[in-house]
Amino acid sequence: MATDTNVQTASSRPVGQLKTNRGLLKYIIFSILTLGIYSLVFMSSVSCDVNIVCSRYDGKKTMHYCLLFFLVGPLTLGIADLVWHHRISNRIGTEIRRRGMTYSFGASDFWLWNILGSLIIVGPFIYFHKLCKAMNQMNSHYNTFG
Repeated sequence: MATDTNVQTASSRPVGQLKTNRGLLKYIIFSILTLGIYSLVFMSSVSCDVNIVCSRYDGKKTMHYCLLFFLVGPLTLGIADLVWHHRISNRIGTEIRRRGMTYSFGASDFWLWNILGSLIIVGPFIYFHKLCKAMNQMNSHYNTFG
C-alpha cells in the first residue's frame, strides 16, 4: 500500500521547475534591446507554461505563440491575436482560482487594460504586469505542489 501512495504523490509532482521571475521592467528593457525578439520568447514561454500547468486539469491546449504571431495572426488580420489573448488570460485566471489563490486575473483584464486601457497609454503596461504576476504565482504554486 505504501508504494501506491508514493506513486500517486510522485506523479503529481512537477517534472521540472517553471520560471517565476517574469517582470514588466525586464520585459520592456529586453524587448527594446532585442528589437522585439524577447517579447516573442516571453509570450512563447507563457503559452508553453500554461499548457504544462493547466492541460492536466482543463484538457485544453493553447496554440504556441510563434505559430499565432507568424502565421495565424496575419492571416486573420489580427483577430486571432485578440481571441488567443482572451483565451490564455481566461485559462490563467481559471487555473489560479482552481488552485485557491487569491490573485484576480482573467479575460476581463485583457479587454479592460490591454484594449480599452490603450486609450490611456498605460493600460497595456498594467495588463502585462498583471500577466507576469499571475504567471509567477501560478508557476510558483505548480513548482511547489504540482
